[in-house]
Amino acid sequence: VQLVEFGGGLVQDGGSLRLSCTASGFTDDDYAIGWFRQAPGKEREEVSCIVLSETLTNYADSVKGRFTISSDSSKNTVYLQMNSLQPADTGVYYCAASLSNCPGPMDYWGKGTLVTVSS
Repeated sequence: VQLVEFGGGLVQDGGSLRLSCTASGFTDDDYAIGWFRQAPGKEREEVSCIVLSETLTNYADSVKGRFTISSDSSKNTVYLQMNSLQPADTGVYYCAASLSNCPGPMDYWGKGTLVTVSS
């Protein structure tokens, strides 16, 4: 299984970015994808996740109403649309996959993509 993230970059306060996570190696969509982030000097936190077979989604309170997770099964890709970005959203964003459910422990991880929000 391989997870590859794209879409990080530098954006101003209030701006938007869309991250993508393309998965390979799965034989069906019976898994969940989560987006996590880690800011400098802070612990990694889960931002959002989606159970693909049921299209169930979950969001951290800090991003509710600003971030939207979605999937395109034809491309094996999960997106994280991030609007109204704030400097506190700065960090390395990782996508991860769980063979069971989310929120919960993840089985596979991508290498991450850096998001920097300038004030």
